[in-house]
Amino acid sequence: MTLTDIIMYMAIAGGLWTAMVYFLWQKSKNILITFLQSFCGALFIFSGWVKAIDPLGTAYKMEQYFAEFKVTFSQTSLSSLADIFPVMAEYAIVFAVIMIVLEIVLGIMLLFGIYKKITAWSFFLLILFFTFLTGFTYLTGYVPEGVNFFSFSQWGDYVETNMKVTDCGCFGDFIKLKPKVSFLKDIFLLVPAILFIVFNKSLFTLFTPVTRNSILAISLAGFTFYSFSNFVWDLPHTDFRPFKIGNDIREMKKSEKEAAAAVKIVAYKMTNLKSGEIVEVPFDTYMLEYSKYPTSEWKLEQMKSEPAIEKTKVSDFEVADIDGNDKTEDILNYPGFSFMIIAYKLNESVVNTTRIQRDSVFVLDSVLVGKTYQYNNVFDRIVEKTIPVKTYSWKENYVASWKNNLLPVLNPLLKENIKVFAITKYTDKQMITDFQKSLKVDFPIYMADDILLKTIVRSNPGVVLLKDGKVISNWHINQLPDAKELITLFDLNK
Repeated sequence: MTLTDIIMYMAIAGGLWTAMVYFLWQKSKNILITFLQSFCGALFIFSGWVKAIDPLGTAYKMEQYFAEFKVTFSQTSLSSLADIFPVMAEYAIVFAVIMIVLEIVLGIMLLFGIYKKITAWSFFLLILFFTFLTGFTYLTGYVPEGVNFFSFSQWGDYVETNMKVTDCGCFGDFIKLKPKVSFLKDIFLLVPAILFIVFNKSLFTLFTPVTRNSILAISLAGFTFYSFSNFVWDLPHTDFRPFKIGNDIREMKKSEKEAAAAVKIVAYKMTNLKSGEIVEVPFDTYMLEYSKYPTSEWKLEQMKSEPAIEKTKVSDFEVADIDGNDKTEDILNYPGFSFMIIAYKLNESVVNTTRIQRDSVFVLDSVLVGKTYQYNNVFDRIVEKTIPVKTYSWKENYVASWKNNLLPVLNPLLKENIKVFAITKYTDKQMITDFQKSLKVDFPIYMADDILLKTIVRSNPGVVLLKDGKVISNWHINQLPDAKELITLFDLNK
């Protein structure tokens, strides 16, 4: 589905609601405002709902934004603001749920004309906030590597790979929009947002105040509970991500890699360094006439064909052990069942301390034996060295989820010689080995990119059952069946 499809469906829904307001309830005061009110209400409910299915996805996107804002502001005169964003990142899921529920409830308030002035201003401010985020995302494409966003004079040509946040998450993982498209969408929505404020009296209102307030209260409570149910107690009931049940990771990764390799240069876009003239030349023509465009006078940019298969996070599935050895192929080519525990962070606390280490110092001494010298190391003294030491501790509730929910299920599977391994974010070797010792974990813990791990399963820890590179099932930590049930359900002994 594309953004055009979504707009078309929302326009149809808005048109039907407009007809009901106009003909059935006879509450329309301005047919254009009525349609815009209905269209925006339907759009907000839909975009909020697809994010409510997967609130953690929105929270992870917010963490990306907060991290980028920290880096951006730390290099400016407003560097004091930079320390706020890591704190906000700690509460990203709270912000995500509030924003998602607010978006859905605002859509409902528009459809029923609840508190028209409050709704109009809230809609405008939320669209303005979205415009800022999508605009920032898109405009970072003009910011070269190593240049701060606010150094406008150093901006260059738009390069998609310059963007640190590659999509705004407007529709969650249901549909990925190009940042420029998202930005233009929000610019467009500012028009009805302003009209709702200017022509507030033309907004329609349905039903009695008691009925409207009841709808508002039920919606607020219901969608808040719905959002929490999709990450606190269980996984999202609908999975839009590439690692969903039934997908063959090995084959998808192979196909995406082959499609990327098959991309061809179709033309060159060249900019004259003196005049600024831009010329686009087909590849075959350029190969015959390349001498006309010396690099000392022209800046060349390759224009490539689109890959036959769009790249997903599956292409980034790369796993290494704690010594840096690649384990990707071992995981994807394992023919039997294997349980992959995803723990994108181990919820650790780090205490940096030091310890004193005594060390012996030797000096080189020479002794004349006959006509030659013999050299020996001779003890001189003992010195004390200060050695940095990292001490890791783990949050009790996180350790409890492993001890009470995870290990009682996986340990019996290990005894049945069923493969079990875990993957966490890239970190130092000591952290992983300390974690294994503290929980007495016998299976290996590998490492991978944390954004990749967050994409695989929306639980920390979460469990994915693989067979021959294919996703057979996955579970939230609170919904994992016991070992006997798993063995029987999937016939794991085969």
